[in-house]
Amino acid sequence: MTPLRLAARDLYANSWRLVPLNALAGAILVGVAAVAIPVHAAVVLVVLAGPVLAALAHCAVTLVRTGNLRLADGVDGLRLHWRRGLVLAAFGSAFVLLAGVAFHVYAHSALAWPLAFVVVYLVACLSVFQAILWIVAIAEPKRPLTSCASGALGLIVQRPRAAAGLGLALLVVNLAGIAVAVMPFLTLTVAYSFVALAHFALPRPIQEDLA
Repeated sequence: MTPLRLAARDLYANSWRLVPLNALAGAILVGVAAVAIPVHAAVVLVVLAGPVLAALAHCAVTLVRTGNLRLADGVDGLRLHWRRGLVLAAFGSAFVLLAGVAFHVYAHSALAWPLAFVVVYLVACLSVFQAILWIVAIAEPKRPLTSCASGALGLIVQRPRAAAGLGLALLVVNLAGIAVAVMPFLTLTVAYSFVALAHFALPRPIQEDLA
């Protein structure tokens, strides 16, 4: 089974346990987006969502590794990973700011505007890398982030087509959730993305190999 199908199965069985964290993380992200539209520098506030996203990633990792999930796992994830979540979110915010500035500069340049498309391509590649990095970093909390980054990059290099396909699919899923309404984005697609990424990045449990 593909990570997308496995994630759909897991989300169906455990959605009610994941919804509270999804709603909190999604509400923060939507609030930040609303502020960042008139005030671009406010995108740094996404760092506030870091600990909650880390807890959500912890739930995804726990679900993939054990096949079980408790409501208490979200609290455990927040307690264990809030610092790492802040760091990862800060890194992501810096990436968004730099990408936004680069795209704006190149898109409004008479000579360098083709480079804007290069920026979009690099943003897409680095977004997949960052998404996988979240899972690797939360799955191995004692591992230095630089080593986690190397591990995430290694996963992409080993399976570039699968990584690109998963990243594109999750982008479509999240955009569809936002297009339909805010609430599906807050309650479903973020958790689904993390669970799918965990199925991609982590070794498959024995029961999946036998399925």
